[in-house]
Amino acid sequence: MFTERTSVGLDVHARSVVAAAIDGVTGELVQTRLTPSHEHIRSWLNGLHGPVAVAYEAGPTGFGLSRSLTAAGIRCEVVAPSKLQRPSGDRVKTDAKDALHLARLLRLDEYTSVSIPSVEQENARDLVRAREDARGDLMRARHRLSKLLLRQGIVYSDGKAWTGAHEAWLRRQRFDGPALQMTFESDFDAVLTVRARRDRLDQAITAMAADSEFTPMVRRLGCLRGVSTLTGFALAVEVGDWHRFTGNTIGSFVGLVPSEYSSGQSRVQGSITKTGNTHVRRLLVEAAWHHRARYVAGKTMRDRWELASPAARARGDAGNTRLHQRWARFNQRRKRHVIANVAIARELAGWCWSLAVLED
Repeated sequence: MFTERTSVGLDVHARSVVAAAIDGVTGELVQTRLTPSHEHIRSWLNGLHGPVAVAYEAGPTGFGLSRSLTAAGIRCEVVAPSKLQRPSGDRVKTDAKDALHLARLLRLDEYTSVSIPSVEQENARDLVRAREDARGDLMRARHRLSKLLLRQGIVYSDGKAWTGAHEAWLRRQRFDGPALQMTFESDFDAVLTVRARRDRLDQAITAMAADSEFTPMVRRLGCLRGVSTLTGFALAVEVGDWHRFTGNTIGSFVGLVPSEYSSGQSRVQGSITKTGNTHVRRLLVEAAWHHRARYVAGKTMRDRWELASPAARARGDAGNTRLHQRWARFNQRRKRHVIANVAIARELAGWCWSLAVLED
């Protein structure tokens, strides 16, 4: 229940902040435009009748304002934009109306807050996302290079691409035209540069995963097949507070549950919602493919188990067995592999949750 006297909605942008404050006693509405300076915003809030509660939408400006207001003793809620209730007939959107709408929802407690990460978690999350960007850049750079060669009728057919042998083959390529040779060298250099950047980020993530506040969780998550150190660390920092979910709700957070439109006696389910954290969803879908093969605890898995507690090892072994059995049943029913894998990824999210909240 809302207990503060004044509710404040902030529409935060990079160069301006529009504020709307509603006094719960007098009903007075105060609206103004502020600078993004945290000191300026705190000074304006201190001039209102207290106590004061503030809400603003999560966005590219981050959580610095929330941390600043919380440190000053002001309750600040960072609201999920996708969960905001908006009138269906409202066709006018301005910064002032958005700020007022936030202030009213805050007073009514009709909002969904996002989890505020710690500074260390946010820094680790940025590192993981930088590695994800490098992965995407490397994929695009490789595509540009391979398609350049394909247009010249040159295709590598001596084994798997992007190996040491493939790289040696690329270095032997020569072209008569100076322009084409320069284009090839530019694209090849882009592949090598981005790959080196990705490898440096991998080393930094591996080092942080081995000695940080996330280390115990990463080791527990590593008891599942397909969840390597990089994947486990990314899941740990992207989800953050796993205790706000359950084994059933974690799937909807990552958008792996079916969409649905039901009314009356009809019930229609469609493709997965694909809402929530895209990075976590991709990691889970990729990890789910590892459970298709026959489950045998090999050396790599046993090395990971040595780093985890006995309870985590037992839980991981049970999860690996269950997920492979699910794959086998889908294969018996001749389910399409991509659809079956999404179902496995949804259940894998639940097993990851159970390991993340497991007490060592």
